[in-house]
This record gives sequence, C-alpha cells and structure tokens, in this order.
Amino acid sequence: MGALTLRPPSLGAAEPPACSSFRRLRCSGAPIVLLLALALVGCQDKAQSQAAAPPPPSVTVAQPVKRTVTDWDEFTGRFEAIEEVQVRARVGGFIDRVAFTDGAIVHAGDLLYIIDPRPFEAVALQAQGQLDDARAKEELAKRELDRGLTLVQTSAVSQQVVDQRRQALQAAHAAETQAEGTLKAAQLNVEFTHVLAPITGRVSRHLVTPGNLVQGSESGATLLTSIVSLDPIYIYFDVDEPTYQRNSKLWFQGRRPSSRDTANPVQVSLTGETKPSHEGKMDFLDNRLDVSTATLRSRAIIPNKDLSILPGQFGRVRLIGSAPYEALLIPDVAVATDQSRKIVFVVKDDNRVEARPVVLGPLDDGLRVIREGLNPEDHVIINGIQRARVAAKVTPIMSQPLGVDKTPPGATP
Repeated sequence: MGALTLRPPSLGAAEPPACSSFRRLRCSGAPIVLLLALALVGCQDKAQSQAAAPPPPSVTVAQPVKRTVTDWDEFTGRFEAIEEVQVRARVGGFIDRVAFTDGAIVHAGDLLYIIDPRPFEAVALQAQGQLDDARAKEELAKRELDRGLTLVQTSAVSQQVVDQRRQALQAAHAAETQAEGTLKAAQLNVEFTHVLAPITGRVSRHLVTPGNLVQGSESGATLLTSIVSLDPIYIYFDVDEPTYQRNSKLWFQGRRPSSRDTANPVQVSLTGETKPSHEGKMDFLDNRLDVSTATLRSRAIIPNKDLSILPGQFGRVRLIGSAPYEALLIPDVAVATDQSRKIVFVVKDDNRVEARPVVLGPLDDGLRVIREGLNPEDHVIINGIQRARVAAKVTPIMSQPLGVDKTPPGATP
C-alpha cells in the first residue's frame, strides 16, 4: 500500500457555508443602506426647502380715480418787463450827485442824478433879460401905433407912418415870442439837470459817478442807469404749430375760447418748482408764425405783488388746452417704461401681475391722466413695482382712495 500524505489546508480553499453566507449578506447590503440614507437626507432637504419658501411679495394697489379734468399745454417762457427805460442825460455837464441806491425800488418822479445846473441857470437868466427887453419894445411900439392912429385922423401924420409903426409893433411881438421860446428852452435845460425817474420800478446800478462829464446830445447821450417795472410782468413763450392748429379747431367747434379775444387763464411755475405758483391771463398773440421755428409768439401778463419775479427769468407756462372731460388718473410713480411703451402693472383676480400698455395724458393736481389702457375697476400697483414680476403672484394691499391725500402712496411727503 502506498503511504498517506497529509497536506495543510490551502489559503484558497472554500470557506464554510456559514461564513460565505454572512459575507454575501454584508457585501450586498451595503449599497442598500447607503441609498436609504441618501433618500432620507433628500427628503429632509426637500421638506426644509418647502418650509423656507417665501410668501408672494407685498405691493400696494389702488383703483384709478375718475374725475373731470381739463388739459393744459406747457411751454417754456421768459419774463420781460412791461416798461423798461434807459435813463440818459438830456443835457451835458458834470455830475454833482447820485441820489438813489443801486437796485432799489424807485417811483416816477424820484430824483436820480443832479447835473451841475449853474451854466444853464445863467443862460436862463440871460434869456429872461432878453424877454423883458422884447416886451418893453413891444409896449413902446404899441403906444406909438396908438398915437399914430390918433394923429392920422387930423392928418398930422401920414398913413405911411402909421403902417410903419404897425409893422414895428408886429416885429416887437415876434421878438417877444422868440425871447419867450429861448427862455423856455433855458428853463428846460435847468430842469433837465435834475434827472428824475420816468417810471416806477427797480433801478439798476449807477453807471456814472459824481465828478464825471456826461453828454446830453440826442445822438450820444450818456447812459446813466436803467429802470424796469415789476408788477405786473410779462412772460413771452412760443406755441408750436400743431398746438396752435388744435386750439384753433377747438375754437371753431366752440369748445375753447380763443386767446386773441379772451383772457384765457395761465399758470406759471418758476425754475425749481414742481407746481404752479403764479396765475395770470393771456394778453397777446402775434399775427404770424415765425418762419424759421414754425412757432407763434405769445404773451401772458402775471401779477407780481411780492416782486419776486425779475425780467429775464425762465418759467413754465400752462395754458388751457381742452374743454373739460371725464378721465382716469393714477399716481405718476405707477407708470413704467418698456422701451418705447408706457406700461402700468395691474393685479388680476388671481393675484397675478399683468403689464398693461397705456396712453398717457398730462398731469392734473399731482396725478397722471390715462387716456387709454385702464378700466375704473383695475387694481394698479402704485408702490412696490420693483418687487412685481409679470405673471407672478403678489400680495396686494389696498391703498386709500386716490385724491384724498395728494401725496402719492410710497412717496415721502
């Protein structure tokens, strides 16, 4: 028989059934446990994200206000004085005194300058002497004529002598008239040495100081200062041709009075003002359009009791441009721009936002007239437009009725 050989078990020998079964369970169960863990974590994250979802943003909405309005056309104008005078010397001489304060209000007849009057007083005195001499000669000629008329009746003097004396009286009368004119001219020159304010208004600065020589000739009279009237004051502005044609049609239809024969009201706002601060009336329309600008020069007269407006200032003129009509109005802050369109955001019944194109009209008492695109029952977003998205939901908060508080909602009073 052969001998039995005992071999140690090999490292690659098969494991007992119990060990291999346990190993298979452990190896196959690891991915399942991992997937279950990942699924549990995903559910927790989803639940947390659903719990943290923000509510729809809040916006303030209001319904358009409906009321009767009148359109106003707006133009840029410049104020001009009704009266403006350049004060010039009417006689030549040396300035003795400046009798006004630069920039002050002066009244017609107030003394402004004194020009040395002594040379003119001397001339007036000489003219007075010439007049007295002419009057004496006229008196003598009259007596001689009366005597001649008496003597000619007795043929003591000839008719020729009477005629000569009559001619001498006429010459003496003419000399007296000439002397009177010379005296009046001299007295006027004396009067002109006291330069008086010809109108009431605000005077400019003095352009000539005492001691300087001024000229009084008509062609080269020295400019002394200027005066402009302030109350009332004109404002000139140019109306474009389309506006003029539209207003003319309204006049022909009897829906608007013409400013040519009716003092239509105007409202004026000064530079930096957001609302009109002065009221006036139309005063003038030119008789033709400017061929270079196709505009019609127009003028309104504005009361200026507080003298706050100065000639040369700019202002915005509002002129009545339509008959009264019913319109819908919303705050101007509710209007947005989408390229070339004007839109407003409307909250529908399902609280979703809709962009609505609109046609704008003018401002009226702080609210914007909407000509087309809105209905009276629409809910327009007037505050929180930046939080609204088209087709997205929002939480609308109804504002107080428009027009109750003139300050637009969302704006700082």
